[in-house]
Amino acid sequence: MTGTSGAAPAEWFLTHTERGNPWSRLDALGPGNVAWSEGNLAHPLIDGAEYFPRLVAELSDVHAGDQVYLSAWIVDQDKRLDGTGTTMRAQFARVLREGASVHALLWWPYLDLDHDLVSANRDFASSLREMGAGVVLDQRVRPAGCHHQKFLVIRRPRRPETDIAFLGGIDPCPSRLDEHEHRGDGEVQLSIDSERYGERPAWHDAHLQVRGPAVDDVEHCFRERWQDAVTRLRGPLARLRRRFGPGEPEAEELPERLPRPARSGPHSVQLLRTYPTKHPPHLFARSGERSVARGYAKALRRARRLVYVEDQFLWSPMVAEAFAAALRREPELRLVAVVPAHPEKGGAVEVATCDAAQDKAMELLQEAGGDRVDVFELENDRGLPTYLHSKVCVMDDSWAAVGSANLNRRSWTYDTELTAAVLDDRRPTTGFARELRLRLWREHLGRESGDDSELADAGNGVEVLRSAAAELDAWHEAGRGTPRPRGQLRSHPRRAKSAATRLWAVPLGRLVIDPDGRPMRARLADWSRGRFRSGRARTSEHAPPGTTW
Repeated sequence: MTGTSGAAPAEWFLTHTERGNPWSRLDALGPGNVAWSEGNLAHPLIDGAEYFPRLVAELSDVHAGDQVYLSAWIVDQDKRLDGTGTTMRAQFARVLREGASVHALLWWPYLDLDHDLVSANRDFASSLREMGAGVVLDQRVRPAGCHHQKFLVIRRPRRPETDIAFLGGIDPCPSRLDEHEHRGDGEVQLSIDSERYGERPAWHDAHLQVRGPAVDDVEHCFRERWQDAVTRLRGPLARLRRRFGPGEPEAEELPERLPRPARSGPHSVQLLRTYPTKHPPHLFARSGERSVARGYAKALRRARRLVYVEDQFLWSPMVAEAFAAALRREPELRLVAVVPAHPEKGGAVEVATCDAAQDKAMELLQEAGGDRVDVFELENDRGLPTYLHSKVCVMDDSWAAVGSANLNRRSWTYDTELTAAVLDDRRPTTGFARELRLRLWREHLGRESGDDSELADAGNGVEVLRSAAAELDAWHEAGRGTPRPRGQLRSHPRRAKSAATRLWAVPLGRLVIDPDGRPMRARLADWSRGRFRSGRARTSEHAPPGTTW
């Protein structure tokens, strides 16, 4: 890739100053206070049928004296991960019987409006506590916000070379155990729109497995949140709740920190996070942290040839503008995005707000890039749409990101998020990022492992994607009377809304669906520049990366 080969990590990754959070010690864990770790071995896990068996295998190898740290959005304790006898409850019961320590941070909202999902966390917390684990139901979020970080860390003090961390977009809950062919999970998330996605919705997702020093970085993210919660649960308001009602029990201290894992591979890994501003503030992020947004902004300044994204919620005009700016700056840059065919939930209000926001985002991208922008959706071989839940980005086959953060303002400013950006130090443009892109493209094209013909070159590969989507679209338009073409890609249409609908859907979306969690001074600066009216963030070409956020 022209202009990217051999780029040093500092050219892609944020420095400590650029992260913008002086209260966190995350960037001080390794040698030289570098804001990323080197010597890691990162491996992508595509779809739940690949991730869950790996998770079961690692938990099955946890023994006395080992340590497990879990942070989750939703955990269904009865979710089978890899056949019978592999539920989350059964796995953690075995781990605790072996004599390992388990500590879990589970999201608990102020109002539990989504009973089929969120209440599962309280059930799992009760089970873990009964078995001897330490658990915090964490309410340190903004109104209508959530802890969206999904990661698990296993430390083995007698076998430190086997320490491992998992992070990404896959939750241990219904609908996630799907294979590459996307026939769906027999255990179904009730909130997904069955009229559009069918009774057994197909589900595409991605996670990341990491060994090496970055494992300590992921554990540090857990420890910061845990200590913040411990401090609040010892406060007078928490004590009052415990005395007169069902308040959260006081949290215990974590085990002593273990030495940093040794180098394990050729990958540099930087953890990118979102924490909103909150009162009282997080002890480790007093003005919040928006390094996910800043990390993308800096990487986009280097992109020259191809930006490939898979994202559940590519619908924020403010976020889309970061990509649009790169398209305007680089006349050869192409953007390929894969998004869900329809919103997860089928209510008229939610669909209208999501469609209105996405239409504006697509308008910005297409105005900036024209025919250099391609947007696709997925369907399985039964002709049903596949719900896309992954949060993946690959730029110039060099920088790759896998995590929990979506490409919307909520994930970049309001909820808590954790994403890992990866560079391959040995093969900067032919290693991890390129292999991840090819792996995903093979799946979407219905190809066997290793069949990369015409895909290795990004430009040629985009034409292959276009051709495959056009062929499948034409098959549908012709009445599906012939054998179905191979592959899963279809063109994703813009769904324009009337002016009357936009009048109420756009402000409702900004307030509830895609809120802003930045400090008030940043939001006021946006209003003063008219960003929300135009949808464009007018930043100086000489401004340091991330100043918008």
